[in-house]
Amino acid sequence: MIPGGGQPDMQQLLQQAQKMQQDLAAAQQELAEATVEGTAGGGLVRATVRGSGELQGLVIDPKAVDPDDTETLADLVLAAVRDANSAATELQQQKLGPLAQGMGGAGLPF
Repeated sequence: MIPGGGQPDMQQLLQQAQKMQQDLAAAQQELAEATVEGTAGGGLVRATVRGSGELQGLVIDPKAVDPDDTETLADLVLAAVRDANSAATELQQQKLGPLAQGMGGAGLPF
């Protein structure tokens, strides 16, 4: 029920907006600190990406290195980075998705 004859309680709306802003900032901080990993070639190439999508590390098993076939290595690196980015996107959806729904899916910029 809306008190005051149908007028929204502005103080309550402001408090809700402030809480959502704080929750969003906390979720963004968690993403900035979280890391996810992607792999390719059965683990021969591993990419580590922050939850924000920033590439943090790349590990290549020496077995994946063939000087006569650098194209395969490049493909494995791309696949591992894409896998890690996919995991980061999923993490972003887990952390930020509920907040966007709480805003009514208003498409507000974060």
